[in-house]
Amino acid sequence: MNFCWDQEPGEPQLSDWFNPKKRPDVITTTNWLAPVIWEGTYDRSVLEKYYKRLNITVGLAIICVPGKFSNQSFTEFVHSANKHFMFGYNVVIYILLDSFSTLPPIVLGPLRTFKLFLMVKSDIGEDFYFTYMMNLFNYIITHIQYEVNFLFIMNANQIFKDDFGVETLGKSVAQLSAWWYFKDGDTFPYERRRKSAAFIPFEEGDFYYHSAIFGGTVEEVLNLIRECQKGALQDIENQLSSTYEHHLNKYLFIKKPTKLLSPEYNWDPSFRTPPQIKCVKIAWQSKNV
Repeated sequence: MNFCWDQEPGEPQLSDWFNPKKRPDVITTTNWLAPVIWEGTYDRSVLEKYYKRLNITVGLAIICVPGKFSNQSFTEFVHSANKHFMFGYNVVIYILLDSFSTLPPIVLGPLRTFKLFLMVKSDIGEDFYFTYMMNLFNYIITHIQYEVNFLFIMNANQIFKDDFGVETLGKSVAQLSAWWYFKDGDTFPYERRRKSAAFIPFEEGDFYYHSAIFGGTVEEVLNLIRECQKGALQDIENQLSSTYEHHLNKYLFIKKPTKLLSPEYNWDPSFRTPPQIKCVKIAWQSKNV
């Protein structure tokens, strides 16, 4: 099932389904001409006709950070994903845990299934994300790449509030951070230590991306994980420790994403919601531990 989407015939042109002029109040196109998906900028029905014909399958790998989620938050995430994530399409939910003994019951609707994978411990950095991504990388190679056309990786402590549809699909999809989108770029919390593989100078950088959501084609997700892991190992050799999110931002600074999701796709409801946020797709549960 893993094939190159660049060669797919009949794929709609960006102008067929995306109209950046609909939202003059926000950035809708990057300086490398990637679309930024906001409510009102896209016509999902155009994309539906294309992807329905292809009978695609989308994977959703869930990050369950120890101490940062509960069975209740996990259940709420899965329940909301079952309702809103790629509704009407084949979906495989991948759950990686170090133990299945406390996993709550999982009930899914039509066209949806889930698979459990056991996580193996790792010594790559202190950030749990490195261990998770190492395991996920291996399972993508051995299983997932043969089962899905696109893959999203999401943190469990968030809840879908509205449809997360095919407008989000792309070769390389990055999530703009709700915390940093409306702030000046010089304040972005990039890795600033020059010896780190994740280093980004103060005068450089495009956006700050949230590691709670990213995705794309299987090949691109593999590339991202591979490069972030390589950077983490380089830091360890230099007796440094940086976060996975820092390495993610460095990778996406060098290899620009082909599609960006606006903060509407990962909004923190504890913030005062500005008028630019028209429709919250996913709510970040910052206090849900």
